[in-house]
Amino acid sequence: MTQPPPPPNQPPQQPGFGAPAGPPQQPQPGYGYPAQPPAAPNPYTQQPPAAANPYAQQPGYGYYPQQPPPGYPTQPGKQGGSGGNKATLLIVVAAVVAIALIVGGGIWYSKSSGSSGDDGKKNDTAHSSGGMTGGTTGGKGSEKVPADPASKLLFQVPLPAVKDTTVTSGSWLTDKVYAKSGIAEITGYDPDSGAELWTVPLSGPVCYASGHVSEDGRTAVVFQPKMPPKGSTAGCTRIAAIDLNAGKKLWTQTVKSGDVPVNFNNVTVSQHTVAVGGTSGGAAFDLSSGKIRWQPKPADSCYDAGYGGGAKLVAVRKCGSGDSGQLHIQTLDPVSGKVVSEYRMTSGIDYASVVSTDPLVVAADVNNSAGDGSGFSDVFSIDNRTGALRTRISTPGSSYAVRCDNIYQVEKCTGLAVGNDRLYLATEEHDGDGDFAKTNEIVAFDLATGKQTGQRADAGDNYTITPLRMDGPNVIAYKNPPYDKGGQIVSIDGGSFKETKLLENPATEAVKAVETSMAPEYAEVLYSQGHLYMSAEYAHTAGSSSSGKSYLVVAFGAGG
Repeated sequence: MTQPPPPPNQPPQQPGFGAPAGPPQQPQPGYGYPAQPPAAPNPYTQQPPAAANPYAQQPGYGYYPQQPPPGYPTQPGKQGGSGGNKATLLIVVAAVVAIALIVGGGIWYSKSSGSSGDDGKKNDTAHSSGGMTGGTTGGKGSEKVPADPASKLLFQVPLPAVKDTTVTSGSWLTDKVYAKSGIAEITGYDPDSGAELWTVPLSGPVCYASGHVSEDGRTAVVFQPKMPPKGSTAGCTRIAAIDLNAGKKLWTQTVKSGDVPVNFNNVTVSQHTVAVGGTSGGAAFDLSSGKIRWQPKPADSCYDAGYGGGAKLVAVRKCGSGDSGQLHIQTLDPVSGKVVSEYRMTSGIDYASVVSTDPLVVAADVNNSAGDGSGFSDVFSIDNRTGALRTRISTPGSSYAVRCDNIYQVEKCTGLAVGNDRLYLATEEHDGDGDFAKTNEIVAFDLATGKQTGQRADAGDNYTITPLRMDGPNVIAYKNPPYDKGGQIVSIDGGSFKETKLLENPATEAVKAVETSMAPEYAEVLYSQGHLYMSAEYAHTAGSSSSGKSYLVVAFGAGG
């Protein structure tokens, strides 16, 4: 099994207006069909709770940004645009065959019941960036249809001035606050006016942010212990829990290997547990107190590359190296770290992404067969009670538009949603009905059979559509518009697949310039109850973008 490339020194440049961003280079895993797992041992050591201990700030090593910087090997990104808008986030593909899917937008999780190890505090990630997609069957959606879907600009936050491109990942929405990572801080804004409600200072820039929020409005981030000099890094060694509703940092932790602080590549939240992972090791903490809950046992040949959170906690554990290396997909008890079930993928698949933890859905680029740097060629539907493979779905890169950063962040897939025991994906862009028109659609796969359900939501000529998250049984999606229209948020009925417009942005030149540069493929997009928030994942230096004035956050609100 190949080891991930050495950590880059800094994040990539934020793509300018109309400029598509290239994905991280995906190493070439060998082709392999997952095998049935044997009984899983428990590789985790339960430890007695230890008091939270903010360690002294120390420079670390190795910074894993969300994408490698310029100079790192990359593969060409997917090309495409709708109408005159070349910054469209989805891309095209072949006609009827393309009704099998994947998508280019933000991933989400809907509220779901607890599971093994649940301490009574469930997870609700439907209003947070990053993370995964998931949902339960049945019920009703909570999104109300505004009397007037036409939106107006609510507020905008200028992009902070920086000397070096800096990660600003992380945005969250509760019923009290919209919060966004800035430069070495997280700021809470009034959801309607944009007035600053609070600021939580950090010792250094955020490296990674969980896309999951507990029901009481708490989440977690990994950040640097200090502001690094230009062109360098201080390491991603500090973990903090943030109370979004109260606007305060609950605790800060570090983990050491000997005297050296451990760097982490990702952070997630599940059932009141914060889990961090990476090539140097992993750890889990109580979300409220910061006390250590468990750590994987030290092993020469295995490590937890990362975790997927939300309704359940799933580890992507790498064991062995070279041709004998193997990925273990483990559903864990969040409190004890005990392995509840395990699925072992065939040797040769080096990287995998956790798309959803309940139901358990994992994506991989098998044998680099996607061919487009998306990190996404096959989907594995797994029974997280037994570890048995339910079905495997082929999702060729020529037909579907999705991206997964399964090297650096196991939860970071964009452009798909999971709910109703189905996988919702967007096809690549293809010819529409009108002259020179382009379009795409969202289609659905049954996670029990692996077959398409026959459901299809068309974007319409010169629109492209991207699923964002689930709202009960319904799919919330963003429609990237043609040059003379504004972007839309629609709700797609999980049964009939009928589209209902929830919001439509103004088609003015100024609004479209900003909206286009923050398409879901390049930015974080949150929608709830007539409010749309679009935010940048990087702050770039002056002159590094061609889009004129740049913004950290742009917020829109529907009327009535």
